[in-house]
Amino acid sequence: MSRATGKVRWGKPALTGRAVLVVVVAGFFLLVWPLGLGLGALLALAVVVVLLAADVVLAPRPGSIEVTRSFPAMMSLATMADISWTVLNPHRRDYVVLFADELAPSLGASVRRASVHAPAGRPVRVSARLAPTRRGRFTPTELVVRVEGPLGLAARQSTRRMPSELRVYPDFGSRREAELRIERARLLEVGLRSSRSRGGGTDFEQLREYGVDDDSRRIDWAATARADRPIVRTYRAERNQRVICLLDNGRTMAAQVGGVARSEHAIDAVLMLTSVASRMGDMPGLVAFDRSVRAVVPPRSGRGQLARVTDALYDLTPELSQSDYRGAFAEVLGRFQRRAMLCLLTELDEALLDTLLPTLPLIARTHLVMLGSVRDPAVAMWASRPPDDVEGAYRGAAAVGALGRRRELAKLLQARGALVVDAEPGRLAPLLTDTYLRVKASGQL
Repeated sequence: MSRATGKVRWGKPALTGRAVLVVVVAGFFLLVWPLGLGLGALLALAVVVVLLAADVVLAPRPGSIEVTRSFPAMMSLATMADISWTVLNPHRRDYVVLFADELAPSLGASVRRASVHAPAGRPVRVSARLAPTRRGRFTPTELVVRVEGPLGLAARQSTRRMPSELRVYPDFGSRREAELRIERARLLEVGLRSSRSRGGGTDFEQLREYGVDDDSRRIDWAATARADRPIVRTYRAERNQRVICLLDNGRTMAAQVGGVARSEHAIDAVLMLTSVASRMGDMPGLVAFDRSVRAVVPPRSGRGQLARVTDALYDLTPELSQSDYRGAFAEVLGRFQRRAMLCLLTELDEALLDTLLPTLPLIARTHLVMLGSVRDPAVAMWASRPPDDVEGAYRGAAAVGALGRRRELAKLLQARGALVVDAEPGRLAPLLTDTYLRVKASGQL
């Protein structure tokens, strides 16, 4: 909740709509005034001025009206929240109070200004809904308050400071997909059909009786002899492995795919991978970079890591500059010497030929590199659609060329040891997570 700060001021005078009506009525009387236009005009002007001055003097100071703002400290793009203003009139008579709040248009507030009848000594509450269209940190600070005089002809108006902060977090659109994969991982842990129960894990877990779906190579013959029945060794995937997401925050991530910036697709993938990896017992981390490193979240285990990664990402916006891949990898290699899966979220752009490709073999010696990118379905549509005119033919040729260069770049990256996931919007996060789970089950990590 935010309250006004600063001195109680007299307030600036302001006219109301009723004052305009009074001027119109006075003009009508001037037309029918029998004593002449000059004297009538002076009398009408004097009456109007006296009424306006009296109303301004009798109106209370805006700072004497208490206004408080209340809204949640945080929310996400996928939700709506309530915001409310409480107006308290401490005077002995009722007044009309108008206020206008400094809310960013991207917060999608259904009401940003209102006029209320404030009864003496009783609070009045005005509510609205917030439906933000952009994530980030919002700091509404100023509130304009206007109090009308008893005649409703004039008012006093002043601006007061009411500093607040609202954090809008990214929409974790793949949350349901993450929960499905975590549930599937739980099934793997109890020994149902899975690659792990057939020997994909590397950490010994326990001995149990042989089942029809078990691999005979996992039979423990010494335990079988003691128990006088087939006993197998069960293994589980290693835990406490590091999965570090490198989020490209450069200019190529500002381009929109499916009406959403590439960075938003990448952030969704980071959140899903972090959620699943932490629930699998691994240690996810984050390095966000553009021309410099913007945020670092050291790899940790536990469910609290998702909140830490979200806090580092929610107000991150793409920088319109070339990303420094060498600097980002130098940061990773300097901080984390232990083997890890490095998941680079970027765009398959030709700039990678000069920036990422030369350094990839050196990084792949120690770490497993996975690159994730979201491709534009509109480009594939242009490449496959028969042209209707010359412009369509040029567009189709450019799309075919762009797709060809994208495939060639993916092959070059794979030849140098990287796993490449190039997915359509909405599929990047699940496919990246599935690749991580396959790598983990196979023991490559």
